[in-house]
Amino acid sequence: MQRLERLRSNIQKCYLGNQQAIDKLIICLLAKGHMLIEDVPGVGKTMLATALARSLDCRMARLQMTPDMLPSDVLGVTVWDQQKGEFIFKPGPIFANIVLADEINRTTPRTQSALLEAMNEAQVSIDGHTHKLLQPFIVIATQNPFEFEGTYFLPESQLDRFLMRISLGYPSPQDESRILTLDPSRNALGDLRPVLTAQELVNLQDRVQELKIDQTLVDYVVQIANATRRDEQIQTGVSPRGALALMHTAKATALVSGRDYVIPEDITRNVVQVFAHRVIPKSYSHDGDGMVASRIMQRLLETVQSPV
Repeated sequence: MQRLERLRSNIQKCYLGNQQAIDKLIICLLAKGHMLIEDVPGVGKTMLATALARSLDCRMARLQMTPDMLPSDVLGVTVWDQQKGEFIFKPGPIFANIVLADEINRTTPRTQSALLEAMNEAQVSIDGHTHKLLQPFIVIATQNPFEFEGTYFLPESQLDRFLMRISLGYPSPQDESRILTLDPSRNALGDLRPVLTAQELVNLQDRVQELKIDQTLVDYVVQIANATRRDEQIQTGVSPRGALALMHTAKATALVSGRDYVIPEDITRNVVQVFAHRVIPKSYSHDGDGMVASRIMQRLLETVQSPV
């Protein structure tokens, strides 16, 4: 689609690394999901997220997650207004369309859990009152999976709120040469302008939800999910919420590919990114970038027969 191509091209002005990661982020956005970008420092995690946020005519908030951050620093706080003689709510940075949570595993579990309701229900509850968040709403979190000193692992309940988890990898020599030549963080990023309005994005998200998917492909998703529950190497398989996430991702992939129907490849291309962080291997440990779970999912995918 022309609008999505404009969005992709705009992001490519700044982020010169893994082009597949751009598509995954756009797919996650269209599927009304949240993204966890997990990789070593300096490969462009924050650059990619910031480029997406600046390409949309939406409100953006960036949170530099630190150990001393409190839930109120994210959600907001109720304060006493002397002039009005009443308590008023001061919204926090979570009340934005695009929320970038940088180095999310550096903040405490208490503050991490403050994001759960927001990510799952697009609302926050404070002092007995429920406050709706803006639409569209997406959390893009980054973390370094290999540095454990001073970090707090994301619990499984928090990981499950992320529609997808991706890693960027190192850029190719050609892309790295362009990065060194153009230095996009100091040049192109400051000049980036929005190419998509909030309403246009909402319309695209609604269009994804309306896409039809053949029953055979629904059954295919169920079979892959069931395979994770029966596998001898997996302690905890994918929940129905995870299967639903894969179906939404497949629909968004079809739209990005310019189709109004889903094909098996729309499912298989996203299984690892959607399912790997939702399964718990029996040899479970916080294994950095989740390579154990990713390898298991690749193997399982080969055992489930595609409907086509």
